[in-house]
This record gives sequence, C-alpha cells and structure tokens, in this order.
Amino acid sequence: MKLYDTERAPSPRRVRIYLAEKAISVERVAIDLQTGEHLAPAFLAINPRGTVPALQLDDGEVIGDSTAICRFFEALHPEPPLFGTRPVEIARVAAWTRRVEAEGYTGVVYALRNTAARFHGHAEAGHWPRLEQIPALAERGRLMWRTFVDTLDARLAASEWLAGDRYSFADITAMVTVDFARAAKLALPDEAAHARRWYDAATARPSAAA
Repeated sequence: MKLYDTERAPSPRRVRIYLAEKAISVERVAIDLQTGEHLAPAFLAINPRGTVPALQLDDGEVIGDSTAICRFFEALHPEPPLFGTRPVEIARVAAWTRRVEAEGYTGVVYALRNTAARFHGHAEAGHWPRLEQIPALAERGRLMWRTFVDTLDARLAASEWLAGDRYSFADITAMVTVDFARAAKLALPDEAAHARRWYDAATARPSAAA
C-alpha cells in the first residue's frame, strides 16, 4: 500500500495522527501542493478528485477520503479502538466527527479559501473548474467558527473527550480543525476553558506530532 500525503494540510494530518495512535506504518509518497502536483496528470490518474490523502491498495484501488482511509485501517486493526466499540460509542464518535466537520472545519474552509490570495479561482479543494471566492462565505465561516467553539466548549464541560471518556477519531478531527483554524486567523478564545483543557490534553499525546 501507498499513502499519498502532504505535510501542510489538515486531512492528511488527520490520517497520520490516526496511524500513529494505532502504531501502523504505511509507505508514504509526498505530494507537493505548493507546486500543484495534486492537480498534475500523474496524480489525477491516481485520484481524479485531486485531493490528498489517497491510499492506494496493493490491487490498485484507491481510497481518496481521510475518514474512509481510517475506517479501512480500523477494520484491519481494531485495537486500540478509535471509532468506538459499544453501539452508543460508535454512534457518538460518528455524530461528533460529522458535527466537527460540518460546523467547525467547514467554517474554517469558508473563512480561509474565500479570502486568501493563493486560493483565487480555487475556492474549493481539489480538481474543479475555476471557482471564484465569495467574500460573504468568509464571513459566514467566521460566524460558524464562533458558534462551533461554543458548542465544543459546552460539550467538553460535560465530557473528558468528545465522544465520552475515551480519546477517539472525533478528537483527532477536532484537534486538527483547531490547528487548521490558525491559517484563517481563528482560534480557541481564552474563555473557552473546557475546550482549552481538552486541546492541551489532545496535543500532549505523542501522535499529535505526526
């Protein structure tokens, strides 16, 4: 197997952290987003979406989604469990992962890709026709982020980790999102004490450096 990866992007980092938590080693192939390698014919032949990460299996099939890649490895290596074990845990991990993606991560993407000069004409990640920036979406993204932080803080006032008393894929997703938010000049405010307690615990894990 080969994992097509890049250092400076949140979705590949989510996979690397997951693999580090599971102590799984996979051959990595670096893709340079700065030079547009992800949109060059050679990579599009591997993943037509033009996004990373992408996991190419031994039979040539490609999994081009970070969550799907982690679910693939979870099926192969269920211990330690990062997607839950009991039905209610599985549901919580899935629900909080989706909420982080839909409310937090999407807000950051809106704020960043609709303002940064490097994304002119490329307001969505991947292989698309020209997509112009929409300033109103950037403001929507900042509002979504502020609301998401309140949601995160409230949840973590009642729970050690997002899905309960065990670190999970939902926490990986949220930590990566918080770090990614810095690129859009968004952050966890000082008054979000519960979210900050959680963030300190998450980033103290060795896997956070992956």
